Amino acid sequence: MRGTGHRVVQAPLGRRAGLRHLPDHTASEEDAPAPELPVTLDMPGKVADYPRTTELEPAERAALDQRTTVRRGQSYTLRVSAVPDVHRGLLARCQPLDGGQGLPAVPAQRKARREYENRVSALSP
Repeated sequence: MRGTGHRVVQAPLGRRAGLRHLPDHTASEEDAPAPELPVTLDMPGKVADYPRTTELEPAERAALDQRTTVRRGQSYTLRVSAVPDVHRGLLARCQPLDGGQGLPAVPAQRKARREYENRVSALSP
């Protein structure tokens, strides 16, 4: 068949794969930051009780409402799924547990807050 004069011309990969109808990407779409994904962290019960006494943002309230309670001996842990910014907000609201703002520092609460702080700070900024 070599002498028949037929030539096979392949289309560029995009056309063969049916990609020619996709819109072109613009620089603004590529530069947009990816949305943060929810992260599940364990919040000690001694910390979890405190934010409920404060005024919470809607996202923080929703995260605490959708938690899972895990029993830990005599205490409990809340398994909270939220984006890192919500975890940081909840942690900031628990700052008085370290003592200050007229509240006495309870060692067990301070330790529980530090544990949650370590978990939150392990998240990428």
